[in-house]
Amino acid sequence: MLAPVDDDTLMAAFTHLHRHLNFFPSNGSSPHGRIIPHSSIALRRAGSYNFCMKHFRAVCLFTLATLIAIFIPSALGAKQNAQTELTPRVFLPLVTSSACQDIAGETYQTLVPVSLPTDRPAAQHADLNLALRGYVATTHTLGLVDYGGATDSRAPKLFSLFADNRVPEFSSVSQMYAWDWLTNSRGEPIANPPVTLVGMRVTPDEILRVPKSEYNIGTRTLRPPRGFFIDATKDDSTKFEVLVLYASHERITLKYTREDNVILGYTLHIENVCVAPALLDLYRSWNQNGRGQLPGLKQGQAFGRARDNTIGVVIRDNGSFMDPRSKKDWW
Repeated sequence: MLAPVDDDTLMAAFTHLHRHLNFFPSNGSSPHGRIIPHSSIALRRAGSYNFCMKHFRAVCLFTLATLIAIFIPSALGAKQNAQTELTPRVFLPLVTSSACQDIAGETYQTLVPVSLPTDRPAAQHADLNLALRGYVATTHTLGLVDYGGATDSRAPKLFSLFADNRVPEFSSVSQMYAWDWLTNSRGEPIANPPVTLVGMRVTPDEILRVPKSEYNIGTRTLRPPRGFFIDATKDDSTKFEVLVLYASHERITLKYTREDNVILGYTLHIENVCVAPALLDLYRSWNQNGRGQLPGLKQGQAFGRARDNTIGVVIRDNGSFMDPRSKKDWW
């Protein structure tokens, strides 16, 4: 509640407002051209002091209340905003479990790609880091589906992601977003095929392995002469199966050819995986130093563990997103 205010105090306030806030025009006229006296003496001379004072008290109280309503919340808000902006924020590291531990018995090597490095940082490349694209859930069949047409019998077999070579339960199906390379931004969900990302049930901490194919990317660490190599036999333990094009704490991108891009051949993206720390460190070291070499993995080699009870799987052919549920192609 406001304290009582005497007439002299009110008139002093009026004078202050007049002088410093230019409440009325400096020539004493109102916006409508009427003459407005400047002081209590002028008001008394007009014989209307009591009348004006009565109304002036009301005007001043209303004005004071309005100023309080406007400026005090603004000041408090500004104070709160300043406190928010100045309050230090501590970002704690992710608390990891055994799912982010190295895999016993696994060691990792690097290969020299047969192409130039990717044309932009891998983490900012929507063909390598699918986190940039994102996805939207859809409502199609949670299981294998039959497609017509030709197939490649040498393509990667997704059941060999798992040590028991099983067809996992599908927990979800989604559509990846397209990418607009002119604006470097997300486009619309990819509608054909109707599913481009499948969620697969796994056991938390389950070890995941490079799916087998009947292709390989050579046995030499250095670039083969003229960039070519001859496939080794299927049971050759020295052959490399994939090149690691991207890796982070949550995802990995594997390429079934030796180019540092997804333009030709098969590309496999695994989401919600804890990449083996030794492999992740090796990738990051070469990625930060120009990508002159990248990790190479062999058929069946373990590259990480499931973070929880679901992983996401995306597969591509010559850059195009395919349906991971296709029985004839991947299973």
